[in-house]
Amino acid sequence: MQDRSEPDSTARPLPLGALAGLTAAVTAFALAQGLSYPLFTFLMQRQGMTPAEIGLSAAMTPLGLILSAMFVPELVRRLGGRRLAVIAALSGALLFVLVGALQNWIAWYLLRFLIGLAINPLYILGEVWMMALAPDARRGRIMGIFNAVTGVGYAAGPLTLTLVGTDGWPPLSVAIFGFSACAVLLFLTTKGLRGFEPDEEGTPASGIWSFWTLAPALLLAVGVSAATQQSAYSLMPVFGAGYGLQEARLAALITMLSLGNILLQVPLGFLAERLGARTMIIACAALNAACVLSLPLLIEGPLVWPVLLVMGGVGYGVYTMSLVELGSRFRGQTLVAGNSAFALMWGVGGIAGPPGSGAAIQAFGPIGLPMVSAGLSAVLIVFAIYRAAVRRAS
Repeated sequence: MQDRSEPDSTARPLPLGALAGLTAAVTAFALAQGLSYPLFTFLMQRQGMTPAEIGLSAAMTPLGLILSAMFVPELVRRLGGRRLAVIAALSGALLFVLVGALQNWIAWYLLRFLIGLAINPLYILGEVWMMALAPDARRGRIMGIFNAVTGVGYAAGPLTLTLVGTDGWPPLSVAIFGFSACAVLLFLTTKGLRGFEPDEEGTPASGIWSFWTLAPALLLAVGVSAATQQSAYSLMPVFGAGYGLQEARLAALITMLSLGNILLQVPLGFLAERLGARTMIIACAALNAACVLSLPLLIEGPLVWPVLLVMGGVGYGVYTMSLVELGSRFRGQTLVAGNSAFALMWGVGGIAGPPGSGAAIQAFGPIGLPMVSAGLSAVLIVFAIYRAAVRRAS
């Protein structure tokens, strides 16, 4: 049986050392990864690459993420979670050494693809460990804290460039150190951690593709969250420019989205513990649609700031709530397969969302961004309600 049916052990003490170590490890990795995106842009601009070439290069990492997601469950079975995570982190460090050694934009295309292959196990395994370690009654807050702290790491990456610059080895050394520290922390804190146990005898083998039959609404939620979030971050400057906003205000809009992403994950996690993660997925999607539809009316006034704060939080909150539900329903190899499917859907949504929203803006003007985001959220709400009815009837 794949759904988790054992009662929650609220009396079981939290493994605080393991939780802290995992969070620190993934935060170090997030800092290195958050630094890499703007750094590659600066490096490639110096090579004289066009914006289209730089954009194509940026797509190499999510392509690597999508491909590697298909193989993580089998690699976990063969190598074990701890060994795979440490190898992935060390591979990330080595790849950034090669970025500095090979000052060639053609080589960077391949290296960025390989970085996507290498880092995806860190996403998947870190989340699986956190979900498996967290008691059901506290999973919402723990995943909220985990995602919020990881978000701080991503935000700190670009800020690091203001301290070390973008020339030579100093910024690359930060990335190399981040991945190396991640490997050490994972090695020290993950020995013997549960989360990758074989499925119970009699349970059908669950792979990344067969997981679609187990939790299609969760996978749709991840894809919608990725598409709406990446569209907002990529195209909010285009949307704001359509209303004549200046560059400084456009940059502040993105900052407010990021701030909401960081600040609201923990409160949303607490609400998931009280109301249920499935209810919160629908609530976050509905609130995200309401916020984005209000933007054309509020974009030039002061009310846009709290709206963007909430929008950033609930948009990513759809993903956080999906993780909470995933950890509540599944365990062992099925949980690994499910989170690998999450990673694949995040890559698909991240690749499909911005071009679709950009085409809508080109066709309908700035209103195209709210149309696409609200439309995707509406599809998710309807399908999630339908799946909940099916589960109740079965």
